[in-house]
Amino acid sequence: MSKARFNALRETLNRKPLKIDPVARRSDIFRQKVFDRQSMQNYLDKNAYKAVMEAIDKGKKIDRQIADNIAAGMKNWAIANGATHYTHWFQPLTGATAEKHDSFFELAPDGTVLEKFSGSQLVQQEPDASSFPNGGIRNTFEARGYTAWDPSSPAFIYGTALCIPTVFVSYTGEALDIKTPLLRSLHILDKAATAVSRYFHRDVNKVIATLGWEQEYFLIDDALYKSRPDLVMTGRTLMGHPPARGQQLDDHYFGSIPERVMAFMRDLEIESLKLGIPVKTRHNEVAPNQFELAPVFEEANLSVDHNSLLMDIMTKIARKHHFEVLLHEKPFAGINGSGKHNNWSLMTNTGINLLSPGKTPMKNLEFLVFFVNTIKAVNDNEALLRAAIASAGNDHRLGANEAPPAIISIFIGAQLTRVLNELKNVSNGKLSPQEKTDLKLNVVGKIPEILLDNTDRNRTSPFAFTGNRFEFRAVGSSANTGNPMTVLNMIVAKQLMDFKQKVDTIIAQEKLKKDEAIFNVLREYIKDSKRILFEGDGYGKAWEKEAAKRGLSNAKTTPDALKVYKTKEAQSIFNETGVLSPRELEAKYEVELEQYVMKVLIEAGVLADMTMNHVVPAALKYQQELVKTLKGLKDIDEKNFKKLAKEPLIILEQLSETTNKVSDLVRKLRKDIAQLDNKDLETKAERLAHYIKPQFDKIRACTDRLEMMIDDEIWPLTKYREMLFIR
Repeated sequence: MSKARFNALRETLNRKPLKIDPVARRSDIFRQKVFDRQSMQNYLDKNAYKAVMEAIDKGKKIDRQIADNIAAGMKNWAIANGATHYTHWFQPLTGATAEKHDSFFELAPDGTVLEKFSGSQLVQQEPDASSFPNGGIRNTFEARGYTAWDPSSPAFIYGTALCIPTVFVSYTGEALDIKTPLLRSLHILDKAATAVSRYFHRDVNKVIATLGWEQEYFLIDDALYKSRPDLVMTGRTLMGHPPARGQQLDDHYFGSIPERVMAFMRDLEIESLKLGIPVKTRHNEVAPNQFELAPVFEEANLSVDHNSLLMDIMTKIARKHHFEVLLHEKPFAGINGSGKHNNWSLMTNTGINLLSPGKTPMKNLEFLVFFVNTIKAVNDNEALLRAAIASAGNDHRLGANEAPPAIISIFIGAQLTRVLNELKNVSNGKLSPQEKTDLKLNVVGKIPEILLDNTDRNRTSPFAFTGNRFEFRAVGSSANTGNPMTVLNMIVAKQLMDFKQKVDTIIAQEKLKKDEAIFNVLREYIKDSKRILFEGDGYGKAWEKEAAKRGLSNAKTTPDALKVYKTKEAQSIFNETGVLSPRELEAKYEVELEQYVMKVLIEAGVLADMTMNHVVPAALKYQQELVKTLKGLKDIDEKNFKKLAKEPLIILEQLSETTNKVSDLVRKLRKDIAQLDNKDLETKAERLAHYIKPQFDKIRACTDRLEMMIDDEIWPLTKYREMLFIR
């Protein structure tokens, strides 16, 4: 056993849980570090408070003079709560969060010390931030990227910094971040959904998208983490033989939470609640060392911010407990990866969940309108949804027998499928009194009863209806949820706009009543969307063949998935809804493709280095040991040498053969990568996805074989069996 591996294991075995100080009730600490409505009322005057509320609730702009008052109150609150600096907190196209801290401290011309924070500093900043990916929207030598305050997401104190959630845009106002298109998608969705909802409720004047995410993650002791160069550099293990015992006993799932992990979870929950993240659920997941955390659902923009913040909090708190959080979608081969289920719905300002059936046929008709239009939106834009979850990490997870496949489909359950089939068979045009009665009482009216008893679940479905929301299960654990939510909001908004226009046209031209017009359009949409509905097993070749017949995309790699952004259809829907201009969409495509290329190239370099610097030397060392053994056997009994040396000779031959093979494979990998230097970005991505990345598996097969042959005392890398069980 290598010295590094021995020390890492010894350090892990000596770990003890950190003591957690008892805290007050969770409700007493919730939003303790957030400049929420209560704090605003305490620190702002009436005009300033009113301006912020109107900005949040109605999207009104804040006057610069009022902004000074808001900034003064926010500064006073922040300093009273221990803040010394402020920062515009934003989410660049890397998917992570970014911040540059400035002190409240200033010196006046006369040398007087001031603590200053003005409205202009609150509302807008001009950070350098020129090195963030931008897809050609700005030149590297131009530092004009602007951050602008998003009042709808409250400021908070993290550490000693007042964090102000902002958008990040170029000098020309083009999006350089994830929040800007998300806010645009939420605005157009609000407008479209409100217009449709007013068919049923005249008092509705706002619709918000809600989101509740479920964050899966792995924990590994930090000493073991540091002993694996691949985990440190890439977030996943590039080699490692699966242990005899993995997750096959299902003994970890929902099991007793290990003591060290529980201490970490308590700390995480306390800090999250102080920052306004309404965490509620915690449990062991299926794989060893895998866990899940989930909050109460919130308005989508705030929920996206909270998830981005949580991923940062998790990492910092884990290190206090001598853990490392692994958010990679597939950190360990042979066991389940991690996702981030996104539970999405629509809520009116009057408190109605538009994807939840009610007690009357009219409310159920409203439910069907939003239910069917969401299905139609996904049906018509399934390739865009696939692109929205594309990443190098998620490529490993999708379709890996614990996650949904790369083919986007919708599961709604057998009972709701029968409801849609009955609606599909409604005659076109004006309905007879009997048809109206039958529809309203026997079909629409019974939906709540159907859902009450509908316990169907299909874990292989990437997009499933689960009673009062749609659950987008294919999102990766490390992803910024803003990307998939932007696309989902946008396609549903566009679909609702088309629906409204069509219904209004039918009412005007065919002189039909509103309900009849709605039923006729829904009938048409159900027929058009038949291909996206799938109730069966999403794994296996049978569904791939069936999906191909239906015309559904099956992009198994990120470069293949991202190609949809270059189509006229994609450019049209992004541009028409105002979510992204053609130039912004082109930049998004280039940035995400470049991120993929860089991540795979890093993995290739780490894999080659580990193989040649760790594995091959260990193999050669063990060969030397075997040669010494063989020489000793021959010296002892030369006559019976072949009989005595049978097993060592077999091992030596296999060891030598595998070592030579893996060395040749690494040389080929390095040569193929060198040939990419002068290729354009798209060619690089294609070659990496379809030609170079498959070589990783060949190299890994050899290194894993060597791990099983080489003496455990010589093998230099911490093994799966040592990493996968919390001590």
